[in-house]
Amino acid sequence: MEKSFFMQMGGTYQQQGDYFLPNLSTPESVPVGIWGQRRKHYLKVQREPIYTALLLSGKLDSHLAETDT
Repeated sequence: MEKSFFMQMGGTYQQQGDYFLPNLSTPESVPVGIWGQRRKHYLKVQREPIYTALLLSGKLDSHLAETDT
C-alpha cells in the first residue's frame, strides 16, 4: 500500500472506532497586545488582501507581534 502525502510528510494517525483521524496540532501563537489587535482589525477591515496573504503564509502572528513592539 502506498503512503499518503500526509504520512510522507511525517504525519501520523490515531484510530477512533472504525476511523483513522490525523494527529493535528495548531502552531504556537505569539501573544499580541492592543496595538497588534488594532493592526489586525485594520488589516481585516481596510486591507483584506494583505490580511489574507499574511494569514495564509503563516506570517500574520509575527507581523502583529512586530507591530506591537
